[in-house]
Amino acid sequence: LAYYTDLGLPSGTKWGTMNESEHYRYADAVSKFGNSLPTTSQWNELRNNCTWIWDEKENAYKVVGPNGNSIMLPCAGYRSGDNWAVKSLGYGQYWSSTPDGTENAWCFSFRASKVEGLGLIDKQQGLSVRCVSNK
Repeated sequence: LAYYTDLGLPSGTKWGTMNESEHYRYADAVSKFGNSLPTTSQWNELRNNCTWIWDEKENAYKVVGPNGNSIMLPCAGYRSGDNWAVKSLGYGQYWSSTPDGTENAWCFSFRASKVEGLGLIDKQQGLSVRCVSNK
């Protein structure tokens, strides 16, 4: 992903303007995106410093930073087992780079009705990826 948006966050983290094109298992996401995968701290900063506006038509949150710039985070579904293209209206899950033991890793979740935040999920699930840049 070549394009990042400066949302004016305290850390200076810039967020990718689009999701990566597929759903990834945790190990694949870490292997492919490395330091571009957001940490739990970066997800918390995004949640706590931005305004989250649900856009029903886009099935996504418009996330507006302190400087007025914004990104869209769509509910892009997930994959589980052999079911590789589950679409989920009003629900999104994104990997963080932060593992929790051998079975689980932290992900960031939201629903149309609520930004839920961080939770643990099995590393074998296929979740969305949104990259970050600290440059």
